[in-house]
Amino acid sequence: MDLQLKGHNVLVTGGTKGIGRAIVEVLSDEGCNIALCARNADDVNAAVEAISAKGVKVVGQQLDVGDGDAFKAWIAEAGEALGGLDAYVSNVSGSNAPGDAGWKSHFDYNIMSAVHGVEACLPFFEKSSNPSVVMISTTAALEHFINAGPYNAMKAGLLNYSGALAQELGAKGIRVNAISPGPIFIEGGSWDKIKQAMTAFYDSTVAQIPLGRMGTADEVAAQAALLISPRGGFTTGTNVVIDGGLTKRIQY
Repeated sequence: MDLQLKGHNVLVTGGTKGIGRAIVEVLSDEGCNIALCARNADDVNAAVEAISAKGVKVVGQQLDVGDGDAFKAWIAEAGEALGGLDAYVSNVSGSNAPGDAGWKSHFDYNIMSAVHGVEACLPFFEKSSNPSVVMISTTAALEHFINAGPYNAMKAGLLNYSGALAQELGAKGIRVNAISPGPIFIEGGSWDKIKQAMTAFYDSTVAQIPLGRMGTADEVAAQAALLISPRGGFTTGTNVVIDGGLTKRIQY
């Protein structure tokens, strides 16, 4: 299927590793021009070089998206450099620092970076023929998982914001959707580390997944590409759960 994405300009936060990088790879393979940011300058430079080799336009910036003013200023610059923006993928998350610091971090990075990103993208979206937002949440926002912590709570808040925003922006033709991945195994990622340090917990989690395995970042990225694509042009206000059946609620 041709996703009709060639020439689209997409901005992805946290686009150098994990799910964010997989989204960048899939979209650039489809012919999208990419704006990406992350906190590590070396990672940004390496990603820009690799994606540019595909023959698409790429702009990258070492950036802390928790700094709202700096983030919005960069989005304006990136949009001008690419000649517009058609989609925004809000992918970053906060740190698991103890106490109030962890709650503030997850609020700043999960919620406020999404808010600031949307605000800065709106002037470009209003000129796009296929504008959309994709927010990366988690199944930990849907059902109890591990603890009553800030990551789960703020990702749940992100889903509420995403759904409400779809209602507000729909009249402008701007679509807003979310993806909630379950356990995604990435080499060097959190589940890889859990597998090494907490093998019993890792195995018990896999045992709860009907498909018998964890997901891949590419599987999440493929869904993001479909939601951004004109092929997904009548889909807005939804939350796509990609978890191999880990969550047990009946979805309807």
